Amino acid sequence: MLQVAYETLSMLLLMKTLRFTTLPGDGIGPEVMDVAIKVLQKLGNLHDFSIEYSNHDVGGIGIDNHGKALPDPTLDACRQVDAILFGSVGGPKWENLPPKEQPERAALLPIRKAFELFANLRPGNLYPELSDLSPLRADTVANGIDTLCVRELTGGIYFGQPKETKTLENGEKLAIDTMVYRTGEIERITEIAVKAASLRDGRICSVDKANVLETSVLWRDVVIDCVQKLNPDIELTHMYVDNAAMQLVRDPNQFDVLLTENMFGDILSDELAVIGGSLGMLASASLGTQKNALDLPFGLYEPAGGTAPDIAGKGLANPCAQVLSAALMLRYSFGLEDAATSIENAVKETIRSGLRTGDIAQGKESVGTEQMGNAILDRLQ
Repeated sequence: MLQVAYETLSMLLLMKTLRFTTLPGDGIGPEVMDVAIKVLQKLGNLHDFSIEYSNHDVGGIGIDNHGKALPDPTLDACRQVDAILFGSVGGPKWENLPPKEQPERAALLPIRKAFELFANLRPGNLYPELSDLSPLRADTVANGIDTLCVRELTGGIYFGQPKETKTLENGEKLAIDTMVYRTGEIERITEIAVKAASLRDGRICSVDKANVLETSVLWRDVVIDCVQKLNPDIELTHMYVDNAAMQLVRDPNQFDVLLTENMFGDILSDELAVIGGSLGMLASASLGTQKNALDLPFGLYEPAGGTAPDIAGKGLANPCAQVLSAALMLRYSFGLEDAATSIENAVKETIRSGLRTGDIAQGKESVGTEQMGNAILDRLQ
């Protein structure tokens, strides 16, 4: 009896503890976050790790409870852990606030800056079983889609100064946004893209608007130099953003890794998501310059979609994107590749079984958040 107890204690001491913060946010965020936590808890039992997490307000709920979208206690809690598992923020309730105080701008942008989350990795995946969801021709996406969008996240027009709206002497209003990029910002995101491409098909398409934007001229020059220095075997091409938007519709599988600046990446990654059938299936990882306690990248992991206020609280949300975001967290911030793959395979098998939430059911029979989550749990290995 004592021997069994000792062996159990020894196993517990040897188990890896994953420390992270959960920020469910608004709308469907808390519902899908609950599923992700259950997946991580069960997976821990299968892969010998435990989780230690704390839940904090962000976004609209932060405004309601603390007077700001990114409360100080939330930010402090994030600084004490190795990763952030994020839900989604925003909704009609807060749309009448001044733009700078609205949840999306007042929560996500500052948290990206606080942790120098400069690289957003958005997998553009479409499972063959969901190919009929894509608005593209069946023959274009019959075998699915596998493209990775690498987006610079802390520079460009979203953060450039000055940024203001003012009234001129004649009463007319003038709004100003400023697009700014430095060499170092472009170099570090290019390094991420090169590493990603080296593990895939070895192809990068850098997206810019170098025919009209000074920042894009610099972007193109730096990307060329950086790729040549880091890995000259990478096949590097360049494409104007308007053409890239068209080419994604024409043939998304022509791209392996898309490398983009902030605003272009924001737009193209959402286009890629629509081509893939549903934002409810797409996760993302935002990696920073800092290392966590495990000497791995500190990152923020979130679904690609929004808060879906029209179905919030009804148990109808698709939890797959949140669950797949947890898989990315295991891979990049905790170095648990097998566990991450287990989640991804469980989601694939669930989709392959024919189970669908409303957003991917196309009017056919659908299940709710809990049933979809339970199906994923049952397929974990």
